[in-house]
Amino acid sequence: MKELLDKISSYNFFNNLLPGVLFSLLLNALTNYKVNLDSLVIGAAICYFFGLICSRVGSLLLGPLLLKINFVKFSTYLEFVEASNQDSKIELLSEVNNMYRTFFSMFVILAVVKLYEYLSQSYSFLVTFSPYISILALTLLFLYSFKKQTKYINDRIKITQKEIKRAHFPRESKT
Repeated sequence: MKELLDKISSYNFFNNLLPGVLFSLLLNALTNYKVNLDSLVIGAAICYFFGLICSRVGSLLLGPLLLKINFVKFSTYLEFVEASNQDSKIELLSEVNNMYRTFFSMFVILAVVKLYEYLSQSYSFLVTFSPYISILALTLLFLYSFKKQTKYINDRIKITQKEIKRAHFPRESKT
């Protein structure tokens, strides 16, 4: 297990595992839903998955919502990549920024779970359909996460290709 933990990047730890552990502990403490954390390996996998869900909800839903209401403003991805190449601290600052968004997302999800728990006492059909709703929601969440990640990869490739072209053909890249 120690070898596995050594291989987890700081990003994965702070944006997936740590929020997942806290989510599981708070879920156990604040709701009637219980996450069994007795097995270290299974508990770590469950916590990581919960943290991944919190991270993706923050990235795909809450982050764009905060942008839309002008609570935050981002630079373009091109600006981010170019600035990161000049200042290595930007990557660390971005990682911390993502961690804060993930924790915000975690608390929003906990509030939604608590609301669901309350509403399901009055509306029994929620309990009946919740597995289907959960599967559909997770399918869409990870489908759009895949799409977003693919866009980042393609954008990064385009930026790298421009840098290569600029390095090999400086006169052509200025026109």
